[in-house]
Amino acid sequence: LLLLAATATRAGDAGQEEAVRALARRLLGPRAAAVSLSVDPALAAGGPDIYRLWSPPGAAVAVAVTGSSGVAAATGLYRYLRDFCGCHLSWSGAQLRLPDPLPRLQAEIRAAAPGRYRYYQNVCAQSYSFVWWDWARWEREIDWMALSGINLAPAFAGQEAVWQRVYRNLGLNQSEIDKYFTGPGFLAWNRMGNLRRWAGPLPPTWHLKQLYLQYRIVERMRSLGMTTVLPAFAGHVPQGILRVFPRVNATRLGRWSHFDCTYSCIYLLDPEDPMFQVIGTLFLKELIKEFGTDHVYSADTFNEMTPLSSDPAYLSRVSNAVFSSMTGADPKALWLMQGWLFQHQPDFWQPAQVRALLHGVPLGRMIVLDLFAESKPVYQWTESFYGQPFIWCMLHNFGGNHGLFGTVEAINHGPFAARRFPNSTMVGTGLVPEGIEQNDMVYELMNELGWRQEPLDLPSWVTRYAERRYGAANAAAAGAWRLLLRSVYNCTGVCVNHNRSPLVRRPSLHMDTELWYNASDVYEAWRLLLSAGAELGSSPTFLYDLVDVTRQAAQQLVSDYYLSVRQAFQSHALPELLTAGGVLVYDLLPELDNLLSSHSLFLLGRWLESARAMATSDREAEQYELNARNQVTLWGPSGNILDYANKQLGGLVLDYYTVRWSLFISVLVESLNSGRPFHQDQFNQAVFQVERGFIYNKKRYPAVPAGDTMEISRKLFLKYYP
Repeated sequence: LLLLAATATRAGDAGQEEAVRALARRLLGPRAAAVSLSVDPALAAGGPDIYRLWSPPGAAVAVAVTGSSGVAAATGLYRYLRDFCGCHLSWSGAQLRLPDPLPRLQAEIRAAAPGRYRYYQNVCAQSYSFVWWDWARWEREIDWMALSGINLAPAFAGQEAVWQRVYRNLGLNQSEIDKYFTGPGFLAWNRMGNLRRWAGPLPPTWHLKQLYLQYRIVERMRSLGMTTVLPAFAGHVPQGILRVFPRVNATRLGRWSHFDCTYSCIYLLDPEDPMFQVIGTLFLKELIKEFGTDHVYSADTFNEMTPLSSDPAYLSRVSNAVFSSMTGADPKALWLMQGWLFQHQPDFWQPAQVRALLHGVPLGRMIVLDLFAESKPVYQWTESFYGQPFIWCMLHNFGGNHGLFGTVEAINHGPFAARRFPNSTMVGTGLVPEGIEQNDMVYELMNELGWRQEPLDLPSWVTRYAERRYGAANAAAAGAWRLLLRSVYNCTGVCVNHNRSPLVRRPSLHMDTELWYNASDVYEAWRLLLSAGAELGSSPTFLYDLVDVTRQAAQQLVSDYYLSVRQAFQSHALPELLTAGGVLVYDLLPELDNLLSSHSLFLLGRWLESARAMATSDREAEQYELNARNQVTLWGPSGNILDYANKQLGGLVLDYYTVRWSLFISVLVESLNSGRPFHQDQFNQAVFQVERGFIYNKKRYPAVPAGDTMEISRKLFLKYYP
């Protein structure tokens, strides 16, 4: 499969070399001078990426890194920093205390990637994580991507600005466009044809700012040798298209999730209607004119939406039409498609239907993301996607929820098994979380596996991980990580990392408190981390992990108190109900909020203020803040996808989750006092007012932490350690 040989708009060797040197200066400052970085595509000879590390004679340069691309050179640099300097870089912080002088290598190291691609990003993360980012935050992410070996990633910002131009050229008026686009916090689902109008419209300044960001994103990604994936037309159109072209053949899709047609039921243009090619090609030509292209395009016509017919011929025509609208604008087009639909609706997507959709596109001109391969791989029951290339992806996270979680055994063995599969068409590995900035360890592990030829010894790997992350060997911290590795991080079978803890769910008498691990392992890891505090307390990454593990322990404790509350209520034991409910509402949850408020990465204010910072007026600031608040709570006007994107943040725990629990306890107490039964429906109506009240409370939450993390964790530990 001659997928993506040289592509047009990526930087030349000298440009990539300069980009990776600039990255090294951003990362290491003046110490970057002791590292020589170069790019030589001949190293890979047209195959997957390769880097080599060696120490040249003489003292001026400690180590030389040559990569077949900018990304390969950056990956080699991180390999040196990680394995020889004991450094670490992650979303939650960097540990870059370099030895002086830098260590020299005894022998040359060469590493070749086992597949062509290391893919990163989920379409949902555009809304759950990236939506309010400025360029400074994007720059840090792209640096991390390059150092992690990522060489294929979407660049989706600014597409609504281009769509608006296309719609206006086709004759739609502004109000028709405004009734189509959602607000910024929900654009991911507008792009997939799930949702329209909700939390919108998009102000003109939004388009300008996103275009500006997109120019910088694609320029930086390409300068490092990454292949950018641009959006393409999947067939979804605003209703205004039917006014301008009354004879067009478009069908209204059904409702999506728990939304009614006020905000969903989007029109899908018939793939065989001539306007499908006109609109698709027009959009892509406009996009390419604006941003250039690397010839890879993303489109998802049936994401969580049932096609109008299961006839294989129809499904082939649909995929052929989508692909034709790409090649109409770019004859070299390659379609990147999410494979989520196949495992999400397996009753519809039987082998005949899957084969038909995939074979509507010439073999090798589509790459499928096997999106949830660590739990529900699709390649195994589709004969390796019936010959189309695929990328083995780890989804790992839903909704950007907090919560310690991993399927380390599945990711340590899954990609290697997929490569050995009969007639395997696997072309790489991918990270596709719905939300980021959680569970750093799992992503560091997956990035390392993307460059390995065989699985790792996980207990010894995680021991070294703890040492690199904190900048010092510490037996207690290493012991804590080995406990976490075997418990929270080792979910087996079909594991869905969607936080269903009572802490972050609307209270009821039927809540799920099941765990896939032994709770005592987390309590013991908490004790061990606290005991390492005297030695590691100055490490920012240590403090982040202490918050995260304490938070997990508190989440477990909330479940225990909930079970006591439920038991007391069902036994009509009012004193016990008041005791357990009182501890939960007046001590445990407020103390958890204090803990989260002590760390900048666990602040509600950080999320809300970053939304406001995108605005150019007070009115925009209010709209963006409502988008940000609604997404992490009600997810829709009436709790349509309630708490799907739940977060554990200082401010949110106190003013949203705690208030909800307080109402629940008081309603249960009232029920026992009055002898009237508890009615969930009545409670839901009452608690909805509390939830909605949070969204509109107008309170400004601090974006700066307060309190001593170690002290608060220790206080919680002394009170609550079982």
